[in-house]
Amino acid sequence: MTLADTVATVQPGSFLTLHYRLSGPDGAAVVDTFGGPPATLSLGSGQLAPAIEARLVGLPEGARTTFELPAGAAYGERNPELLQRVKLALLHELGDPDADYAVGDVVQFPTPDGQGSYAGVVRETGPGWLLFDFNHPLAGQPVRFEVQLLGVL
Repeated sequence: MTLADTVATVQPGSFLTLHYRLSGPDGAAVVDTFGGPPATLSLGSGQLAPAIEARLVGLPEGARTTFELPAGAAYGERNPELLQRVKLALLHELGDPDADYAVGDVVQFPTPDGQGSYAGVVRETGPGWLLFDFNHPLAGQPVRFEVQLLGVL
């Protein structure tokens, strides 16, 4: 038996313990676990973009690597239909009636079934409305993903 026979490799559905850093085109980390406890996730559960997960498949436990994904590959292209105006009265009705909103604020919205939430970023304010961008912040952008696989089950 060789060492290669005993090292686990990432497969679809693997349970992973890892450190990772996800960066946008400016190099600033969007997520970085290297300075704290490692992340744990199950491949295929939607915790990482499918294109990123696909790059992890086949990597051996203990691997540390970095890969680049071209614009749109990780989080899709920007969708102009995901820019939506929301009446301020509706926000006050569903959330905090005294809340103030500014460009750049991230606001959580409940899913229609009430079981989850999704985020929108305020892009513009107007009289009685806010323009929200519901695209992923890295949609339409190249990303860099650095990973250190600590455990593969």
